[in-house]
Amino acid sequence: MDTLKIRDAKDVEDAVRAAVASEQPLEIIGHGSKRLIGQPMATNALLDLSSLNAVVAYEPNELIITVQAGAPLSDVLSLIDSRDQQFAFEPIDTSALLGTPELGTVGGMIGAGLAGPRRIRAGGARDHLLGAHAVSGFGDSFKAGGKVVKNVTGYDLCKLLAGSWGTLAVMTEVTLKVMPRPESERTLLLRGLDDLTANRAMTSALGSPFDVSGAAHLPASAFRADIGGLADLGSAGEALTLLRLEGITVSAVHRAKALAALLAPFGVAEILQDAASAAAWGAIRDVRPFAADGALGAWPVWRIVCPPAAGGALGQALSRATGGDVVYDWGGGLIWAALPPKPDAQAALLRARVNAAGGHATLIRAPEQVRRNIDVFHPQQEGLAALGERVRHSFDPRSILNRGRMTRGAAT
Repeated sequence: MDTLKIRDAKDVEDAVRAAVASEQPLEIIGHGSKRLIGQPMATNALLDLSSLNAVVAYEPNELIITVQAGAPLSDVLSLIDSRDQQFAFEPIDTSALLGTPELGTVGGMIGAGLAGPRRIRAGGARDHLLGAHAVSGFGDSFKAGGKVVKNVTGYDLCKLLAGSWGTLAVMTEVTLKVMPRPESERTLLLRGLDDLTANRAMTSALGSPFDVSGAAHLPASAFRADIGGLADLGSAGEALTLLRLEGITVSAVHRAKALAALLAPFGVAEILQDAASAAAWGAIRDVRPFAADGALGAWPVWRIVCPPAAGGALGQALSRATGGDVVYDWGGGLIWAALPPKPDAQAALLRARVNAAGGHATLIRAPEQVRRNIDVFHPQQEGLAALGERVRHSFDPRSILNRGRMTRGAAT
């Protein structure tokens, strides 16, 4: 397979135009940390953006950072952390789940659009993307958005790039909002709740005035081995429900006490402070109960988004029907499901139940042959699918960029 190493946006333009002329699709990669997600693609050429790795500008006082798309995410996180700042949407590190090196890039973070537990309060990756420079499937450079929200006029095209998995354009540079890192965090820990009761507890906490920034539930079955970040909680064979509060220390302490009183009907809440709290939420963010090197490493993993009120019942039904394990985030609005292996990763059964609950499901981890045989991304209704195809066609009419990654049968 040919690898095209890119030095700048002009190289990207040249590579895409050459691909259009030869009708040769391109696979877009940074470090390739998420190549195992999506439909397998048929291509003989890689467009490697890893050399586009510079921090163009960082203005901590203005809460913005501009970086090239191939910049290592770990380096950027270290940089903003040194100024007590963060990406509020908590980008997921998929390395544990996929069994790949920790080599994600900022472009991959935006292209995947996967957000962590703070999504319920801070929004997703797209909500923090202010602007982007990119090259379309025509081979033309374009700029969308700006460096501050008030500069965005007309259609906010850069939002379309978040979660597009590289099928619309090749991002070369992005500008993102950063936010101050909370001074302190407290997590309330409830033990032994079943899925439905935990769903009610999380709903009650999220509906309270105490500004909960994380609400997750891990059933007892999810603990088949010690899990980094959760191992010190004595969680073997015991379900855990976690609720996070962040802010200045005096506020976090006061709100934790008040929330514990509100949740007293569900049990006595333990309090995790700062480092212990952060470690637990890191494990939840990265779905470490289903890590590739763990007891469930060979099982397919699904990411299910559904109405939070339906989360507990849906997760419980899936576990009973398949013998699989689930982890709940976003107060039940996000379910991670690891299911025993079958040729279709149990897609027919899972999607029937997810559709009935008004949700959608994406297959995040599965062998290549399984991903060839089923729809990795949730099939859309006819009208929505047609609209999405018109949008894609306006950016890349010949399907040069990541052809077939999101649609089964489109790789040829």
